[in-house]
Amino acid sequence: MAKLLFRMRHVPDDEAQEVRALLEQNNIDFFETFPGNWGISMPALWLKDKDQYAEARDLLDAYQDDRRQRVQSEYQASKQSGEAKTTWQAFKESPIRFISYFTLIAIVLYLSLRFFLSF
Repeated sequence: MAKLLFRMRHVPDDEAQEVRALLEQNNIDFFETFPGNWGISMPALWLKDKDQYAEARDLLDAYQDDRRQRVQSEYQASKQSGEAKTTWQAFKESPIRFISYFTLIAIVLYLSLRFFLSF
């Protein structure tokens, strides 16, 4: 029976490729499910042999720790060099879109909270 190892929804393509390569390099048999035509199904990596779960989980946990540290250090480096995008830079790049999104958020919040805030 197959065992779920890794959910792929909202996973960047580079991370998905790295996880697939990691499993292949360590001879862990897996298969992948895709979200389908309407995006309803769960995209994931599944183990064919549930006896390999502990080994695969250890590899995946170590990989995710390494990736987290790498991405955090890349973000800190871009932040220190001034390349990280700030809210002000996003506003300067596209003020109309920024104001439109902000207005839309305010409308949704108002419609959601108006019954609770009317005394």
